[in-house]
Amino acid sequence: MNAIEIRNLSKSFRGMYAVDHLNMTVPVGAIYGFIGENGSGKSTTEKLICGHLVPDEGNIKLFGRDYTDAGVRVRVGALIENAGCFPNSNIWNNLMMQAINLGLNNPAGEIRRVLKIVRMEYSARTKFKNCSLGMKQRIGIAMALLGNPALLILDEPINGLDTDGMRIMREILVDITKNYGCTVLISSHILGELEKIATHYGIIRQGKMVMEMSAKGLEGRTRTFASVKTKDMDGAKTVLCLKYNNVRKEDGYLRVYDVENTEAIVEYLFQNGYVVNEIQKNKIGLEEYYIELMSKKEK
Repeated sequence: MNAIEIRNLSKSFRGMYAVDHLNMTVPVGAIYGFIGENGSGKSTTEKLICGHLVPDEGNIKLFGRDYTDAGVRVRVGALIENAGCFPNSNIWNNLMMQAINLGLNNPAGEIRRVLKIVRMEYSARTKFKNCSLGMKQRIGIAMALLGNPALLILDEPINGLDTDGMRIMREILVDITKNYGCTVLISSHILGELEKIATHYGIIRQGKMVMEMSAKGLEGRTRTFASVKTKDMDGAKTVLCLKYNNVRKEDGYLRVYDVENTEAIVEYLFQNGYVVNEIQKNKIGLEEYYIELMSKKEK
């Protein structure tokens, strides 16, 4: 069973498609990275899934049931745009108001549970207005986790966070899926961070799904390359181009694409009078793959 199944979903505003006949599949237990430029339709899709917007056409199923089914709606938690907290109230009281609004049994116990998940059990009496951006994002996730949802939808939760804030957020999201059995749909522009935790990806452009793939599928699609440094980079590039089909000078290195044997590169350059100062084998990451894919779509 899949956590989310979307077929032929469309939503337009003033005659312009924000979501254009979109198909999307999120497996149960996945951390699904939802990727696309600003205005590509990510937030609109998430709002449609959450029932904040009504689609023009198409259907959405959550755990095999129509997304409007009351029994499945209670299994969804979401943080879209911001947490919607009262700035002069502390974290505990903000969470309590939401827990009461949801009609939860034992709201105090549930608040303690979600605060522990987001690493904020010792900050419950801090006023929301005094919280850092990272803390506010974690409070929003705590609110979304009230009631123990099976699906968590997050819109750009790591944008604007510092290095430590992003690390904590990664740990929380992995913890949610591994230890609490929650499926996570997360949109983000910070693809390097997303690549560290996502198990699946969906790439959207102009409201249409360009590609869906697993993290393993991404590994199979990305290209390997050797990064080479020598004293004479231009001369070494000229020599390498005689033997290898794709050599580029990027980021202070010579990149030799689609190679497995780095020792052969070192030996070949040495035979031609060039000593290699540094060489390492790398693989194109999610961000570079995304940029390359989008550039191909524009042609």
